[in-house]
Amino acid sequence: MSQSTSKVESISSTEQEQPHVLSIPLSEQQTDRSPHSHERWLLSKLLRMAGSPPVRFQLWNGEMVAPDEGEVRFTLHLKDPKALYQLVSNPNLAFGDLYSSGRLDVEGDLPDLMTELFRSVNDVRERWPKWLDALWRSHNPRSTGLAEAKENIHHHYDLGNEFYSLWLDNAEMQYTCAYFEKDDLSLEQAQLAKLEHVCRKLQLKPGQTVVEAGCGWGGLARYMAREYGVRVHAYNISKEQIAFAREEARRQQLDHLIDYIEDDYRNIDGQYDAFVSVGMLEHVGKSSYGEFAGVIQRALKPDGMALVHSIGRNRPMLMNAWIEKRIFPGAYPPSIGEFMEICETGNFSVLDVENLRLHYARTLEHWMERFEQHEDKVTELYDQHFTRAWRMYLAGSIAAFRAGGLQLFQVVFTPGENNALPQNRRHIYGKPAAPEET
Repeated sequence: MSQSTSKVESISSTEQEQPHVLSIPLSEQQTDRSPHSHERWLLSKLLRMAGSPPVRFQLWNGEMVAPDEGEVRFTLHLKDPKALYQLVSNPNLAFGDLYSSGRLDVEGDLPDLMTELFRSVNDVRERWPKWLDALWRSHNPRSTGLAEAKENIHHHYDLGNEFYSLWLDNAEMQYTCAYFEKDDLSLEQAQLAKLEHVCRKLQLKPGQTVVEAGCGWGGLARYMAREYGVRVHAYNISKEQIAFAREEARRQQLDHLIDYIEDDYRNIDGQYDAFVSVGMLEHVGKSSYGEFAGVIQRALKPDGMALVHSIGRNRPMLMNAWIEKRIFPGAYPPSIGEFMEICETGNFSVLDVENLRLHYARTLEHWMERFEQHEDKVTELYDQHFTRAWRMYLAGSIAAFRAGGLQLFQVVFTPGENNALPQNRRHIYGKPAAPEET
């Protein structure tokens, strides 16, 4: 039995004590009756409330419910009456659950469907009655305190390194937005370009010290040590990621420059020339932003540089209910205004803000293509429900970045009294960041 398989069994053991509310056995699904008139009306109303996207429903008996006008590009197959009621009760949560369990199927390209739905709903959301908005709204994210944060990270990142290696890049196992500075870059080139882009923004120099909060599989730390000759202390609370990172640093003979520390970012100790966090702020929780700012404040030398890279939003909004509950517990992508609270609290000067939204859509498209290529292996490691859930997660994420529901912010800042600052951006854009394909 593989390490990842045993890990999934341990994660799933507590969930198996209480059967999933939407995993109704086929033998108990009532599919031998015709739809009632009020059920057809409910679906028609749902389509209108969603802005009449180019979508129709095919019910369990083959009957269709389509928009009043316009073309139809996608068909949603509802397999049983209870699926219909669950969908109209809270589509934010039920759509993902029903798709994962196979009780809702999609005819058409899944990312394209989700993009159309997001754009359509965004156009009409403000016109919804308040009671409906309250009924369908996403719930507050789970706590990100010290104890809860470890469980949240365990839920998502400790699924097994074998799983992530199937569809992430082969260069440094980067599970964050790549940097496609040219259209024809491979995923591997674009991920290395992202690492180079980050290092240039931090103006790293040989002999400097860097602290990283949330290091994933350790690729950025290895890149900084290998290409810039800096000493890195990288913090992470994912046991599996830390084990992978340490082994890879030994293999690349970089372990004398990198300390991978299995601990929470709140316990960062010492002072450094640079602070960097790529893809972790989403897990910090808005209530902890003041504490996060304090960590950066005490970790940076007076002339130090900081870069925080995070998924975000154009305005404050909760994470989608299904994503937060099933995939990313505790997640909260901040608006740029909320992001700036960190800089204001820490008395930092903001030097650079860049939005890489469309770069993340491209990154996810690459991930999903590789995920689909290894669908059978993913199902072998876990099960069909898991495979469908992650397909929905990747497709929905592509759609959110395409439709503008999610952003990707890279923010560079420094202690307010630091005057040792560059006069231009030639250090960032003087030459291409991406390596040549080897």
